[in-house]
Amino acid sequence: MRGRTAALVSVLDQGAAGLTNILVLVLAARLSTASGFAEFSMVYLVFTVALGLFMAYVGQELVLVRGGAGAVAAACRSALGFTAVAALATGAALAATGAALPPGGRALAALGAVLPVVLLQDAARFCFSLLGRPHHALAADGLRLVSTVAVLALQPAGASPSRLVLAWGLAALPGLAVAALLLRRPLAGARPDWRRYVRRGHLGRRFAVEFAVGNGSSQLAVLCLGLFGSPLAVGALRGASALFGPLNVFFGAANGFGPPLLNRLGGHRAVVRATLLLGGALAATGAVWGGVWWLLPDGAGRAVLGDTWPAVAALLPASAAQYTLMGLGVSALLTLRVLSPRDTLPVQVVFSLLSVALLYAGFVLGGAVGAAWGLAGGSAAKALAAWVRVARLRRRAAAAPQEAHAPGQPDGPAQADGPGRPEAPGSPGTPEQPDAGGRPQPPGRPEQPEGPSGPSGGQPRRAPRSRR
Repeated sequence: MRGRTAALVSVLDQGAAGLTNILVLVLAARLSTASGFAEFSMVYLVFTVALGLFMAYVGQELVLVRGGAGAVAAACRSALGFTAVAALATGAALAATGAALPPGGRALAALGAVLPVVLLQDAARFCFSLLGRPHHALAADGLRLVSTVAVLALQPAGASPSRLVLAWGLAALPGLAVAALLLRRPLAGARPDWRRYVRRGHLGRRFAVEFAVGNGSSQLAVLCLGLFGSPLAVGALRGASALFGPLNVFFGAANGFGPPLLNRLGGHRAVVRATLLLGGALAATGAVWGGVWWLLPDGAGRAVLGDTWPAVAALLPASAAQYTLMGLGVSALLTLRVLSPRDTLPVQVVFSLLSVALLYAGFVLGGAVGAAWGLAGGSAAKALAAWVRVARLRRRAAAAPQEAHAPGQPDGPAQADGPGRPEAPGSPGTPEQPDAGGRPQPPGRPEQPEGPSGPSGGQPRRAPRSRR
């Protein structure tokens, strides 16, 4: 599938997955009582956290794998096998916890029963991304969307939270079955290696920490703002984020399906050029989307958000700026994740905490509007820091060929992989070698990064001809 078509199909697939999550909450709210929906929402929040951790630990590392068809197939089988085992263990723990709680824990026990189904469905999406088959992911996720809406629509009014959780989870079975059939042929004969997920230095650990810090810190900060500050400010911030929710579809598609497409471009220069264009497109989309909501008449806004519209409308300029800057930040972090995955963790940790500090500082100075501008300032700082790291990485890559041919240094063999990029199981790589500090380097880590025109090393340069 060509690059533009694959990108479009990837966005459609991410849209189908996001729409499924939105409709689940909408249908559950319509079918449940107020207390029942509160219980369902808490359980669904537990699922969201579990899904994010699994996607970070397994999925985001998987899409960075490079190698031949056999090595890629082995990586996919390893990811599916590890997800199945880990999801069963996590589901059993949730089911036991729910069974030990009062009757309100039945919904949590139901989540433990269906957790392996929904997590395997999402793991299959990342496999399709790595295999270059986003249309297969769209087929499975589209079927899941249709079956989820159909099953939940058949539930009676006032259905218990545990029944709704079971119906939602089991509705993913048809999509999982289709994904298994579509993966059967490309993964046939591949030998999985589940131990790669528990080895020291696995990149998924860093990505899981990034998710925990980035997502957890923001969620906890807004929660504390409501507990110790103003619940109305939290409602306004939540309402503004809901209006910009569709942009998260594009951000998710870039993170989930971008790395395999960018890896096919080759050198550093092509990857940076592509992510710069992507960042500009995402930033422009955020600015236009914010402008549309800002120009919306008050009557139309009240029809969407009801009485909360005036408070949300006051935050629209700040929220539009935040999501515009987030587009630039997402593209910069995507660049680092492809070229140097280990450089993303410091940026995420430091500037996620900075965003929390700016959120509180803005709230103290200007209430909800100040808090929104604080979040925008945090997004600006994160985007700037990420692109500065990309620029430094480019300078190091450009200087590597000159250092490799400095006087008194022999030419080294060409290196194909970028720094820190994981290898697929079974793919050829270099054995572990100690670095200057005596610690072993992970397989596939070159001593010198690629230059803009290709890997360093190769044939020696010829002396310049003298002109007569």
